[in-house]
Amino acid sequence: MTFPELLRTLRMEAGMSLAGLAQHVHYDRTSLHHFETGRRPAPLEVAEAADEALHADGRLVAQWQGEDRERRLAAAEHRTRAAALAMSRDLTALADLDIAELQEGVEVTAVDYLASPPGPMMDRAHTLRGEAFERLRSGHHRPQDRSDLYVAAGRLSGVLSYALLDMGDADEALEHATAAGRCAEFAGDAELAAWVAGTKSLIARFQGDYGRALEYVRDGYQWVGHGLGTGEARLRCGEAQCLANLGNSRAANAALDGAEKARERIRRPDSLSGLFGFSRAKQSYYAGSSLIWLQGGHDAERAQREALEAIGLWQSGPVEERSLDDERLAHIYLATARVQLDDVEGAADALAPVLSLPVEDQISWIVKRMDRVAGMLSAPRYAGNQTAAATVEAINALAA
Repeated sequence: MTFPELLRTLRMEAGMSLAGLAQHVHYDRTSLHHFETGRRPAPLEVAEAADEALHADGRLVAQWQGEDRERRLAAAEHRTRAAALAMSRDLTALADLDIAELQEGVEVTAVDYLASPPGPMMDRAHTLRGEAFERLRSGHHRPQDRSDLYVAAGRLSGVLSYALLDMGDADEALEHATAAGRCAEFAGDAELAAWVAGTKSLIARFQGDYGRALEYVRDGYQWVGHGLGTGEARLRCGEAQCLANLGNSRAANAALDGAEKARERIRRPDSLSGLFGFSRAKQSYYAGSSLIWLQGGHDAERAQREALEAIGLWQSGPVEERSLDDERLAHIYLATARVQLDDVEGAADALAPVLSLPVEDQISWIVKRMDRVAGMLSAPRYAGNQTAAATVEAINALAA
């Protein structure tokens, strides 16, 4: 049994919830969830505090120490093998300067990200970026390829940024986004620079800093060109999310209307799809996820329409454009809008696909947004509503 499995087993045997254990180990419930699912390694102090809280008699600490030794040995072996392999590749590939294979890897990763867990995508992006970085550092490339290598490294940094944010680590995500921005600057790539600005805003919104998020968006407008890709539409949707969270309904709706006009002006598609595109479904998803932060009424009605539109487009559209995590979140935003409209039964129906998810598919965004729905359904106005109570219970069980 691994440390995450043992931690969860002992907690369940003790009849303790994640929130209860969080009070003992001084970490939040989301972090503990990541430790129990193996998404993030637990620090030693967590093992020690949990061991004491769960009366494990040293079992948790011993398991953690054993796995830590194994990780250190594996890491040392991996470093040696990676260094040896890199040197061999340098010796044998000096004349092979074609970067087409690397670019293909970036394109495939950008598309695969939409339907894959963040962990494997992080590993793949790190490996591919290492190749781009080594070619830049060593000079093993043609002069005309330098800009393309920076773009490749920047996009892979962007993949890493998204992966870390989906795993709940906004600080690391911002560092990778910053690296992506520097690569865009060195490459002179306005499309990538606009995407980075939108991603930095997304990270700030995750952290609840909507003022800074708005600054990132407005700084990004300098990079958008008339009719060139979906960058402007994405930024305007990000602006709408900021304004909605700041309570400005009129401005948020105006920004969403501006995004619609920006999409109508598009004359050249994005140079890369997947994570770096902004489909019609994604735009509707952003609109729905913006307006649920306002006071209901017309905003909730539009949020409901937009979320339904996003879900329908993803389910009927090309497989390679279907973002499973965003589709699941759209169900949560649909449920939120319906609660705001006092449609508890409709909210429960919207959440059904998410409530059946296995633990490994519950990215940090899902946990955060489901908690809000549970809080809304726990309001005094829904006391005695059996559907509301059952839905709250199911949400709590999902996060336990």
